[in-house]
Amino acid sequence: MEQEKIYDIILIGAGPGGYVAAIRASQLGLSVAVIEKDRVGGTCLNRGCIPSKSFLRSAELYRNTLDGETYGVITDGVKLDFDRVKLRKDSIVDQLVKGIEFLFKKNQIDYYQGIGKLAGEDAGYKLINFYPNNENTEEQNLTERLVAKRIVLATGSRPRVLPGIKIDGKRIVTSDEAFTMADLPESIIIVGGGVIGTEWASLLHDFGVSVTIVEYLDRILPYEDEEISKELTRVMKKRKIKIMTGAGLVADSITLQPNQVTLSVQQKGKLVELAAERVMIAVGREAVVDGLGLEQTIVELERGVIKVNDFYQTTDPQIYAIGDCIGGLQLAHVASSEGLCAVEYIAGLSEHRVKNELVPKCTFTFPEVASIGLTEAESIEKGHKVNIGKFNFRGIGKALVYGENDGFIKIVVDQETELILGVHMIGPHVTDMITELGLAKLLGAKYSTLTEMIYPHPTLSEAIYEALLNIDNRQIHG
Repeated sequence: MEQEKIYDIILIGAGPGGYVAAIRASQLGLSVAVIEKDRVGGTCLNRGCIPSKSFLRSAELYRNTLDGETYGVITDGVKLDFDRVKLRKDSIVDQLVKGIEFLFKKNQIDYYQGIGKLAGEDAGYKLINFYPNNENTEEQNLTERLVAKRIVLATGSRPRVLPGIKIDGKRIVTSDEAFTMADLPESIIIVGGGVIGTEWASLLHDFGVSVTIVEYLDRILPYEDEEISKELTRVMKKRKIKIMTGAGLVADSITLQPNQVTLSVQQKGKLVELAAERVMIAVGREAVVDGLGLEQTIVELERGVIKVNDFYQTTDPQIYAIGDCIGGLQLAHVASSEGLCAVEYIAGLSEHRVKNELVPKCTFTFPEVASIGLTEAESIEKGHKVNIGKFNFRGIGKALVYGENDGFIKIVVDQETELILGVHMIGPHVTDMITELGLAKLLGAKYSTLTEMIYPHPTLSEAIYEALLNIDNRQIHG
């Protein structure tokens, strides 16, 4: 071909799947380009994981400061400056964006800021039409055609919106718009009690907002172990967060009033009217697969996501896809791991796939939630005879010192093999502790072997030790 440069790999999307895959591909000696229509880092960095954790940290500090007298710290006149909360969030995001851009330069990755559309192939190479600065993607505006041996689609996802609901970005928002709210509302209804909905409920409550969660299923965090959902519900209600489960939003019932938004939900056969200053729709995310030019390829969709095989190849063997756009667990660390698997397969280095049972899941509510592997119900459903170990944080000295003793650790093991089937945590800093048991699960360690470890005192990790001991009713402090 008469093209100036033919890349080994071009990635469309620079989120945690795309940029990690690009860096690894470059390390493997492949020539790489990345196309991103927004900013590097994707949803996770710009409108998801990092901004929300920045908000949550501010919320945590504000909550603890208001509770200062409990710790002997007198804090008269404490107030929240939401503008500064947002400025801190923006500063963190900007720093990390610049960090990724630096890594692209360090690894000699060509970065194209704009829109990339698949444009068929020529002489066995894949073509992409590139439109800079997100200009109208009409053919007359085409400024460059990129050529690659392989393409990796890492286009991510966007908030799902229920039919009949118009997001105005001010009074009716998704998590995307919530980060740019001019001010905090006095009250909010959050439709959806999954990870996004509960995290926002937790932080907004700490900021002083009156929060109501409306969840269609019979419990919040419905994909976590049932005992975890019950405990988070208990603690949130104790914090005065209102939770309505088994409650379906009535279609077209959202109405904008002069000073509030009203809506109707159906719960237990009754129609319930709700009102708040703002409404957030947090009912999951949908894959971004439109506008990619897939019609120019033989790539197939299945249930709204891109269909891939065990090596992340689409139905076109020269086109791969990773992350939220292929469905599955929509987590940043999953997208990154899938990206590594895909480019290593392309480079002929290895053949492996992300195993869902080894993926840790974290929810950064107060208290935090973390899990890995099968729930108790899933384990039994799969035919395992199980033993359970549990231990409450109220028996852990460090938790009492922190003033955070709600929650527990639950470990599900197979009776015969003693292998860990699943771990479920709710409590202080559990998102930092789940990795230990994830490693044990990866290495196939028996729970009895883990009890031979010496856990330092006083630490929160002692709850893991006590939960392991509890499997054989050997716990010391409970």
